[in-house]
Amino acid sequence: MRQRTAIVIGGGIGGLTAALALDRRGWSVTVLERTAGPAPASASGLRAQTARPARSGAGIGLAPNAQRALDTLGLGDAVRAMAAWQGAGELRLPGGRRLARTDNAAAVRRFGGPVMVAHRAELLALLAGRLPDGALRTGAAAELVDPGEPSPGGRPARVRIAAAADRATGTDGATATDGTCATDGATATGEGAGVPAGADEELTADLVVGADGIHSAVRRAVFPGHPEPRYAGFTAWRFVVPAPESPCTAHETWGPGGLWGTVPLPDGRIYAYATAAVPPGGRAADDERAELLRRFGTWHRPVPDLIAAADPAAVLRNDVRTAAAPPPAFHRGRVALLGDAVHPMTPNLGQGGCQAIEDAVVLAQLAAPDADLATALAEFTRQRLPRTMDVVRRAERIGRLTTWRSRPACALRAVLMAATARLTPDLALRALDGIADWRPEGPTYAAGTRGTRTAAQPKEHE
Repeated sequence: MRQRTAIVIGGGIGGLTAALALDRRGWSVTVLERTAGPAPASASGLRAQTARPARSGAGIGLAPNAQRALDTLGLGDAVRAMAAWQGAGELRLPGGRRLARTDNAAAVRRFGGPVMVAHRAELLALLAGRLPDGALRTGAAAELVDPGEPSPGGRPARVRIAAAADRATGTDGATATDGTCATDGATATGEGAGVPAGADEELTADLVVGADGIHSAVRRAVFPGHPEPRYAGFTAWRFVVPAPESPCTAHETWGPGGLWGTVPLPDGRIYAYATAAVPPGGRAADDERAELLRRFGTWHRPVPDLIAAADPAAVLRNDVRTAAAPPPAFHRGRVALLGDAVHPMTPNLGQGGCQAIEDAVVLAQLAAPDADLATALAEFTRQRLPRTMDVVRRAERIGRLTTWRSRPACALRAVLMAATARLTPDLALRALDGIADWRPEGPTYAAGTRGTRTAAQPKEHE
C-alpha cells in the first residue's frame, strides 16, 4: 500500500505534535515552518533556534490532559523529566493577602496527574528531536493553493512554498532528483526536482494540517468568510528570569484591571506573566519592562524584584485574542485545522497549548493509514469542535473577571473568591473540571501506573 503523505504548515507545539503523531501512524510527514533558522536536525538544533525571545514564548502549562496525550506518543516520561511540578499555588491580592491555596496533590486526586510547567523552547526541541531526519523545513513560507478532495481517488491538496534566496532550509537542503522532496514527505510538482533559488515550489499531499497560529492563512483560505479572532480586552506580557536568591511559591495575583503570575521552572528560573485591560495595539514609549514597573511595581514581592531582573529586550508583549465565533468545521477537503489556527483562546485556563496537543493526537488516531480520510476528518470535527469551543468560552469568562477595574467590584470579587475557597479548597482546580481529566484513546501513564509502552513505540508502517 502506498504510504500516505502529510504536510503540516506551522512548526509550533501543535504542528510538531501532529507531525510526530502522524509519523507514528505511518504517514510520511513534512513540516513547513516559515521562520528561518539553523537546520534543526536534532533537539539541540531546535533549542538553539527557539532560544530567541520571539520564538521561545517563555513557559507553557501542561495539564494532565496534555500529558496523557503525549503519553500516547511515548513522550510522557521525557516531558515530566523536563517540567516542573507546581507543588503549591496561591491566589493573592496586590498587597500580598492570600485568598486561596491549592497544590498538586489535589490535582492528582482530581485529574489523575499534576499540573506541570515547561519552557516552551525545550518542549519544541523535544518534539522536533523525535521527528525523522529532514521532516522539518524552516524558512519555508507555505500557502495553501487547493484543499483537495478527500474521497478515494480525489485530487490531492496543493501547497506552494514561496521563493527564497536559499532553498537549503531542510536538514540537508537537498531535493531528490526523482521529483520527491528530500524530506521524504510531500511530493514536489511544478518546479519539482532541483527547485532553483528564486523559484516557487509546489507540493501535493494526501493531508494538510493547518497549524499556523492565530493569524492562520490556512484558516482564511478554507473559510474565507469566517470572522478573524477578536481582541479579548487585555494584553499579556511574558518573560523568564534567572533563579532568584530566595525561592518563591507559584502564585497568581489579581488586581484592578489585570493580574500577575509567577511560576518556578524546573531549573530554578522564574516564568512570569501579566495581563492588563488596555486598548489593543499599544506599545510602551520606552520599553515593556518599564511599563510593567509602572503597572505592577508596587505589588507584593517578589513581583517588583522579578521585573527588575528582566532583560527589557526579552519581555514579550502580545494582545490576547480569542475566537469570535465557532468555525463551520475543523476541516475542509483534505485540510484539517488545529490549535490557535481554529480555536484561539485566552490563557486563563492554561489550555491553549494543551488543546492543540489534544487536537494533534486525536487527528492522528482517527487518520489511520487505511482509514477513509473524509470520514476521519468529519469525525475529527465532530469530536474536537464542541470540546474546544467550550474551553474557549470558559477561558474567556475567567478572562473577563480579570479586567474588572472599579474598587467596589474588585472588593466583591475578592470576598467571593475567599469565601468560595474556604468552602471549596480546590477552587482553582474546579475551573479545569471536564478539561484536565480528558483521556485519549490508547495507553497512558499520567496517573503513575506505568505498565504500558513509553519512549519507544513502533510505527504502524514498520
